Amino acid sequence: MARFDIGKIDDVIHGRLRLGVMAYLANAEVADFNELKSVLEVTQGNLSVQLRKLEEAGYVTIEKGFLGRKPRTQVRISSNGRKAFATYLEALGRLIGQPPAP
Repeated sequence: MARFDIGKIDDVIHGRLRLGVMAYLANAEVADFNELKSVLEVTQGNLSVQLRKLEEAGYVTIEKGFLGRKPRTQVRISSNGRKAFATYLEALGRLIGQPPAP
């Protein structure tokens, strides 16, 4: 087995809820705050805190606006976030013995 570098496990992504956000956005590209809250089955406060951590790391962008008169918050995965998530998945793959993707 190749030497595993535990340092490649990104602590920002590794949290259960943050990992869920990144996995969802990797496929969806963009999601409304309420959509994420529903899909991940979390409270508004918990999701807000975790999104802030991802935003501070540069992994997501958060856009606040209005749809008609209703407030709307959209979350997008950034290019840095996409790269970090790919690196994270590769590191996990190596941990379980999968060879890196070509």
